Amino acid sequence: MEFDFVIVGAGSAGCVLANRLSANGRYRVALLEAGPRDTNPWIHIPVGYFKTMGHPGTDWRYRTQSDPGLNGRSIPWPRGRVLGGSSSINGLLYVRGQPQDFDGWAQMGNPGWSWEEVLPYFKRSETWKGTPAGDLRGRDGPLSVSPTRLKRDIVDKWIEAAKAAGYRQTQDYNSEDQEGVGYFQLTLDKGRRCSSAVAYLKPARGRDNLTILTDAQAERLILRDGRAAGVRAVIAGKSVEIAANCEVILSAGAIGSPQILMLSGIGDADELADHGIAVQTDLKGVGRNLQDHLQARPVFKTDLSTINIETSNLLKQVGIALQYAVRQTGPMTMAASLGTGFLKTESHLDTPDIQFHIQPFSADSPAEGPHRFSAFTASVLQLRPESTGRLRLKSADMRDHPLIDPNYLATDTDCRTIVKGIQIARRIARLEPLKSHVTEEHAPGAEVALDDEAATLDWARDTATTIYHPTGTCKMGADPMAVVDHRLRVHGIRGLRVADASIMPRITSGNTNAPAIMIGEKASDMVLEDARP
Repeated sequence: MEFDFVIVGAGSAGCVLANRLSANGRYRVALLEAGPRDTNPWIHIPVGYFKTMGHPGTDWRYRTQSDPGLNGRSIPWPRGRVLGGSSSINGLLYVRGQPQDFDGWAQMGNPGWSWEEVLPYFKRSETWKGTPAGDLRGRDGPLSVSPTRLKRDIVDKWIEAAKAAGYRQTQDYNSEDQEGVGYFQLTLDKGRRCSSAVAYLKPARGRDNLTILTDAQAERLILRDGRAAGVRAVIAGKSVEIAANCEVILSAGAIGSPQILMLSGIGDADELADHGIAVQTDLKGVGRNLQDHLQARPVFKTDLSTINIETSNLLKQVGIALQYAVRQTGPMTMAASLGTGFLKTESHLDTPDIQFHIQPFSADSPAEGPHRFSAFTASVLQLRPESTGRLRLKSADMRDHPLIDPNYLATDTDCRTIVKGIQIARRIARLEPLKSHVTEEHAPGAEVALDDEAATLDWARDTATTIYHPTGTCKMGADPMAVVDHRLRVHGIRGLRVADASIMPRITSGNTNAPAIMIGEKASDMVLEDARP
C-alpha cells in the first residue's frame, strides 16, 4: 500500500488524474473511491439518472440544512458515490462555461487559468462528434461529446418561441460566445453515458502501475512534518494506511474534499478545536465560498406528446426498452434536459446571466418519476449567484455527513435575477408557436400574477431546488480565504493538492462537469511537471 501518487475520489477530475498520472508508466498511482464499481446498468443508460439519484448504492444522498432563502426548507443534494462520481449519475449535459469565467479566475490572482490557457485542456479532453468542429473543439480526446440524438416537438416550439421573444439561436454554446437558445450537447457515445470513468478509467485499467480501490472511504490524511505522507482509509471494514511518496491529491468534490481536509486538521482552527481535532494548519477558507446553481421550475401542461405520456403504462415502457436495446435510440437516450438557453435578463449585460433547461417532461423530483399529465418544464437558474454558503463538520467522524448551508437567494441581485428568469420563462410560453400548445400553466400557476415580483420570489423560495452544481469550498487564490494556490497546492501543507470543482473561486456559467474534467486535465500536467527530477 505504498504509491507515488494517491488520488482520493474517482469522480469527474479524479478519473482524469488516474489516467494521466499513470500513462507514462513511471509512477505508481492509487485511486480511492468510497463507492462501488460502476457495474449498475442504470449508470450507463442515459435516462438512468432517474434510478441512480437517491439510490444509496450510487448517491451520497446529502441533504442541506434548513435554508432561510428557501423559506426554511431543507433539500436533497445528490452527489455520485461510485466510479465516475457525479459524472456517473448526472444529466449528461456538457457545458464549458463562458470564456469570461476563466479570465475572471486569472484576474483574481490565478495565473494560468485564463480562457486562452484552459481551452487546450477542454480540447484535449473531448472528441466532439457534431458539426461544425472548428478550432475550438477537440477531435481525439477520451470524452465523447455529441449533439443530442433525441428531438421533441415541444422543445422545437420552445426554441422558436424564444426566437420570437427576440433571443437568437446558437449553433455551439461551447464556443467563445455562449449566448442563445438551442439543444444541449451531451457526454454520450453510441447511445450510452460517457462518464469520466468510462472515458478515462476504462482504457487505463490494465496498467500495472494503476491500482483502483473501490469501497475505500478516506478517513483523513496522514500528515508528517507539514507534509501529506498518505491517507488513512477504511477498506473492507479495516482501517489501513496508504502511503504517498510524492503527493496526495484530493478529488472528492465540493463536499468530500473540504470534509477530509477539516478531519485532518486543515481548516478554521476554532471550529476544528470544537470537534477535538488537532490543528495542522489554520485555513479559514476551508468549507467557505460554497456556491451552487438554484433552479426554479415553471411547468406547463401541453397537448403535445411528452415523456410523461410516452412512459405512462407498462406496454409503452416495454416498447421504449426494446427500441433502446435494438437501436440505442429513443427516450432512453434522453439526458436530463434537451433544450437550453443562455440569456440576459437585461440588455446592457456583457454576457448571459441565466440558463434554461427545457425538459419534455415534468416531475416533482427524479426519484418520484413523471407527472401523470402531459407537460414540459422550463427550468431556469442564475448563472453567477452572489450568495455563498458554507460547509461545516457535524463531528470528527467521516461517516457523519457535514452540515451544508447553501445560503440561497441571500442578495438582492440573486432575488431579482431568479424572478426575471421566471418571468422570461412564462412570457416565452405565451408566444407562438408554443402558446397554442400550452393548455395550462401548472406552476407557478394563475394565482401568481406575471408582474407580481414578490409572489414570484416567494414561489421560488417555496419550490426551487439545486441543479447539482456545488463548487468553491476549497477555492483557489492568494487571499486569506484561499485554500489552494494557482497550482492547486494546499496552502501550508507540502505534497497535497485539491483538484475538483471545489477549487473554483467562482462558479462557472453553466453545468459543472466539463470544467471539473478540465481541472483534472490541467492538474495532471502540473503534478507531472512538479514531479520531474
